[in-house]
Amino acid sequence: MSAILDKQALFEQPLLEAMPVRHLCDLRVDLETPIVVPTPRGTLVPYIGKGGRLDGPKLRGEFLPGSVDWVAIGADGISRLDIRGAMRTHDGALVYFESKGVAKLPADGRARLAKGERLAFSETYLRTTPKLETSDERYAWLNGLVLIGYNELSAGRIDFRIYQVL
Repeated sequence: MSAILDKQALFEQPLLEAMPVRHLCDLRVDLETPIVVPTPRGTLVPYIGKGGRLDGPKLRGEFLPGSVDWVAIGADGISRLDIRGAMRTHDGALVYFESKGVAKLPADGRARLAKGERLAFSETYLRTTPKLETSDERYAWLNGLVLIGYNELSAGRIDFRIYQVL
């Protein structure tokens, strides 16, 4: 039986070298100055959103104030992101935003952010998996999307370039 399994492909689809994606929108979120909360399981850094904007070919509007990104910094130096917030489209639809992700900053990254610098995309690994939900029928198509975010971080701001996986 194992000889049969060895010869049988698990997938008919050949391996992809790049994921097919379509740009959904760019999202800019302005942030309050974070506080650092040491805990027995690691360091928590809640980033509170002051608001922002989103622009894209089919999705435009504002990111509402009051979002929170609970960043847990592990002993391995990797930051694990847990973001929750809400958006209002240009035509009044409310959309829930939730995202998980990871961030690996350069060794001097936090010090550079404290000085007001922007960390270039090429220097960091900051990736997210946004999920959008709404009951507004005009935007119900958002509920079934798989999204990925490529992000950049600067003092007081995080930027998302969000893609739909096709």
